[in-house]
Amino acid sequence: MSIDQQSDSRIRVMLAKPTHDCHDRGVRLVARKMRDAGFEVIFCDFLVPSEIITNVVEEDVDVLGVSCSSGGHMPIFEDLVAAFKDLKLDDLFLIGGGVIPEDDVTELKEMGIKAVFGPGTSPEDAIEMIKQEFAA
Repeated sequence: MSIDQQSDSRIRVMLAKPTHDCHDRGVRLVARKMRDAGFEVIFCDFLVPSEIITNVVEEDVDVLGVSCSSGGHMPIFEDLVAAFKDLKLDDLFLIGGGVIPEDDVTELKEMGIKAVFGPGTSPEDAIEMIKQEFAA
């Protein structure tokens, strides 16, 4: 397999830090670990949901990870899920992370968020979940 073919088959992940949530140390670590695992990672910070949606479409990503650590995560995820349904991006693998209360995690999963990774979660857990999803 040529180098070009290898890079074309890499899983494309966008990690987004919405609005003015400056708690980005964890998501930056996850981005580095995902790159080390062979994923193509696009990192976007301080975006409103409409900008995240535009970037997802333009970058044609397989996975979107949204990290929220300062509250306000529910309307952000609601906007994203609604937009992806409207755009018929049902195959987008959407995960969350950051400081999100357990009650909200349950609701997010009901909305279609595949997983929410909280503080202390190993980046390898997210990497393994994504690899399993795209192994087929």
